[in-house]
Amino acid sequence: MRTRFQIAFLAVLFVSLGCVPAASAQDKDSFTPMPLDSGFGPMNLDQPSVPVDQVIKEFSEKEQEFQSALNHYTYRRTASVQTIDDDTKKVSGQYYEVDDVFFDPTGARTEKTVFAPASTLDQGGILMTPTDLADIQRNYTFVLTPDNLSQYDVKYVGKQKIDQVDCYVFDVAPKVIDKKNRRFDGRIWVDASALQIVVSDGRMVPDDTKRGSADLHPPFITWRQQIDGQYWFPVYTKGEGMLHFAGGYGYMDQDVHIRETVKYADYKRFGTSTTILYNGQDITNNGQGNGQQQQPGAQSSSQPKQK
Repeated sequence: MRTRFQIAFLAVLFVSLGCVPAASAQDKDSFTPMPLDSGFGPMNLDQPSVPVDQVIKEFSEKEQEFQSALNHYTYRRTASVQTIDDDTKKVSGQYYEVDDVFFDPTGARTEKTVFAPASTLDQGGILMTPTDLADIQRNYTFVLTPDNLSQYDVKYVGKQKIDQVDCYVFDVAPKVIDKKNRRFDGRIWVDASALQIVVSDGRMVPDDTKRGSADLHPPFITWRQQIDGQYWFPVYTKGEGMLHFAGGYGYMDQDVHIRETVKYADYKRFGTSTTILYNGQDITNNGQGNGQQQQPGAQSSSQPKQK
């Protein structure tokens, strides 16, 4: 997000000077992860029974399998971004959009906006940016596969139970901070049996913290549920935080309380002849049913509950 004051002032500056203002030194980039609830049990710091590197290799391969499966499902995504007035505790502005993610007649994956009322985020002092949209469309559904594993430092933390699901816990951080390629920085919980991510809690980095052109984002937590009894698909993302926009170039410091939610529903498998391979075996139809998603509140005892 950017503040509307930054946008307005920079637009005037571009017109009057015909150039981009020099950036000042970046402010300190602080981060507080989303809080965990009572469903998270105590952390067991014992090492797993198999080497950690083997666990990482195997779950990254399962994540690649999941990514391949997700790329052949249609679903509905409902995103809400709100600014909160901390004096009144009421919503002061909102962005809201419902999109169907599906395949066109040629088989290409695409999105169709179903409902999108005019955004009122400007009343809360901010505007959406391309990076905000990228987070909603892709980044909140973080996957760690052999294709991007080399870009991250992955540190084993321990074992922890989420509701009735035993999980390996890993801290994940990008090896290189690249302004052109934002990456996940946070903690993931991996089902110790299915070897797929069930919860990710962190943020996308880096934020642009330069005075006058800051583009900031809150931390987020994403929950997955099993689809067709096999794949752990994203069902709910929540992000919330106070964004601190430093003053400069004619305007004052501004703190904006942000709350985001993204819901993913109505998963249906798209008819395709594509084959999904895992360890050289065809697992395209393993465990596949009719694409019905188990709804929150009706989970089996083996699934963490969406909060």
